[in-house]
Amino acid sequence: MRVTLVFASGPREVHEAAVDVAEGATVADALRAAGWHERFAAVDGLSLAVWGRRCAGGQPLREGDRVELLRGLRVDPKVARRERFVGQGARSAGLFAKRRPNSKAGY
Repeated sequence: MRVTLVFASGPREVHEAAVDVAEGATVADALRAAGWHERFAAVDGLSLAVWGRRCAGGQPLREGDRVELLRGLRVDPKVARRERFVGQGARSAGLFAKRRPNSKAGY
C-alpha cells in the first residue's frame, strides 16, 4: 500500500515522500521505510499526525494515508494576535474600522 509522508522542516521548506509499505504497517514503519530518521535528526522529537489528526507511532495505516510530522509552535496564536492588535491600535484594525460618517459605533 502507498502512503505519503510530509514534513515542513522550516518556513517555505517542505519535504514529501511517497512510500510503499506492507498491509498493516504503522506510522513508525512508514518513517523507517522512508529513511527519515537518518535524514532528519529532529524526527524523534516531533509529533505525528495522519491527515491532520494527531496519532502515535503505533497507529496502523490505510491505503492513501498522509502522514505528517508536526513541529511545535514558536508563539502561541492567541498571544500573537493580541500583540498585532496592540501594535495596530483599536481604531485602525478590526471589523468596524471603516464606518460610515456620523454613524454609531459598530455600524
